[in-house]
Amino acid sequence: MEELLELGGVGRKTANVVLGNAFNVNCGVVVDTHVARLSQRLGLASEVEPQKIEQKLMQLVPQDQWTMFSHWLIWHGRRRCYARNPNCPNCEVKSLCPRIGLLVRSPALSRNHAA
Repeated sequence: MEELLELGGVGRKTANVVLGNAFNVNCGVVVDTHVARLSQRLGLASEVEPQKIEQKLMQLVPQDQWTMFSHWLIWHGRRRCYARNPNCPNCEVKSLCPRIGLLVRSPALSRNHAA
C-alpha cells in the first residue's frame, strides 16, 4: 500500500483496487461514488469523506471480504441503487434498506425533471 501511494496520482481507492484485484490483498475497502452513496443509504456509514467511510466499513466487514464487498456495492450502485432514481421496487436488498422508497421520485416530478 505504502509503495503504491508514493506513485503520482495514486490514492487509497486506486491502491485498494490494484492490491485487491491484481494481488488478492485486502488492505482496505475501495470507496468510489457508489460505495459512498450506498454506505450512507444502507446506514453503514454516516461519514462523507472516503477515507472515513473506508475506516468504518473496515470495522463492519471481515477483512477477507473487503475487495468483494466493494465490488458488490459498486455493482448494486450501477445496476439498481442509482443516485437520482433508485430502483427500489426491484432491489435485492430492500428488506435491509432503512431508506426503501424514500428516494424514489414521483411520476410527476420525473416528468418535470426531464423537461
